[in-house]
Amino acid sequence: MEPERGRSRLVAGLQPVREAIRVHGERLSRVLIDDRALPRLDALARFAVDRGVGRVERVSRRELDRQSEGAQHQGVLAFAPPLGLVSAEELLADPGLLGVALDGIQDPQNFGAVIRSAVGIAGAAVIWGEHSSAPLSTATFRASAGAIEHARLCRVKSLVGALTGARDAGVQVVGLEARADRQLGALDLTGPTVLVIGSEGEGMARAVRRACSALAQLLPMTHLDSLNASVASGIALYEAIRQRSR
Repeated sequence: MEPERGRSRLVAGLQPVREAIRVHGERLSRVLIDDRALPRLDALARFAVDRGVGRVERVSRRELDRQSEGAQHQGVLAFAPPLGLVSAEELLADPGLLGVALDGIQDPQNFGAVIRSAVGIAGAAVIWGEHSSAPLSTATFRASAGAIEHARLCRVKSLVGALTGARDAGVQVVGLEARADRQLGALDLTGPTVLVIGSEGEGMARAVRRACSALAQLLPMTHLDSLNASVASGIALYEAIRQRSR
């Protein structure tokens, strides 16, 4: 697992910061907490100290606003180490691989919500092209509600290339499409599988669709294009886990 390149990562919001503290502890460079005497903030400050965070600072709301880069911070910010990214090769080496690949998801809130679904429902990997979906950002971290600290994240240069490589390596690459002639539940999802989700309205790009080994619709009469990516991923992952738990 390689760390994401760049400076320390800004995490904003109570739950995201709590999970960053839980996972990284003393590796956090500092945690800033609103200096108002509120039970939830006092409890978070104690938790940060207990987890070994070296610098836990109580600061004014104005200072938090200044440091937050416009993010909704709920009175707390953390400066975390870069996220660890998993390579496509590492994912392909996993015989139980279950992943969600995102094509053209530009909304960081939607991106973060997909990560939350992937971790919470299935512990699934999340794969995206570095130029075809939204970048990781403070808004993404917050929308994941802290789940990103536990996620298997794989950013690839070419989503088409990564999916083609996975398909050629024996991974079932299933594109979710409203006009597909079969339902997702008709496929065997118990083997290595990547579920591909396109953007709202546009769906998957043509080249991404060609890289899939199968196309499937989520549910009969479902207009997939009208579902946001997090809802679609949640339904699809639930079906995969249902099959794998039988």
